[in-house]
Amino acid sequence: MSKAQMEGYEDVTLYGLTDEREQELLQKQVECNFIWTNKDGHGLGVIMNYVARDGRIWLTATSQRARIKALRRDPRASVVISSMGTDMGAGKQVTYKGRVVLHDDQETRDWFYPAMAEIISPYPAPTVEAAIQHLDTPLRVVIEFIPEKAIKFDGDRISQASYDGEVPGHEKTA
Repeated sequence: MSKAQMEGYEDVTLYGLTDEREQELLQKQVECNFIWTNKDGHGLGVIMNYVARDGRIWLTATSQRARIKALRRDPRASVVISSMGTDMGAGKQVTYKGRVVLHDDQETRDWFYPAMAEIISPYPAPTVEAAIQHLDTPLRVVIEFIPEKAIKFDGDRISQASYDGEVPGHEKTA
């Protein structure tokens, strides 16, 4: 079936986030679902705080975590970011597929820990300084997720098309 023949909400690619809305989402949200593949090929994910910087998603975990071991075997991963809980309202999301680079160098830690501490303070750490102290441990690595492809969706656009009567294959109602 061609796109011209699709009706209703069959082709949601018509309702993608604009680049501007994607950037707004990345700046307003502080959590993502980080997904990797275990050695058996199963996808696993956890909700993690992130820092968006220079077109990358930056996260952290300690090296004994299963996800770090899995990423050392296979650096492919995905990140899903939703607008839920932001002032953008529900229904906006972006999914990235890409690869990771793991960092344990001091230069990366020096900029990353303060940036992450700003996000996670006052919860779970009471202050930025306390958050940095809790993050700065010998086993911690910084995960640089490099997006290779994005799947974007803007629920506001699909809603507007519905209310305007511009959903493919459906006539406008008076």
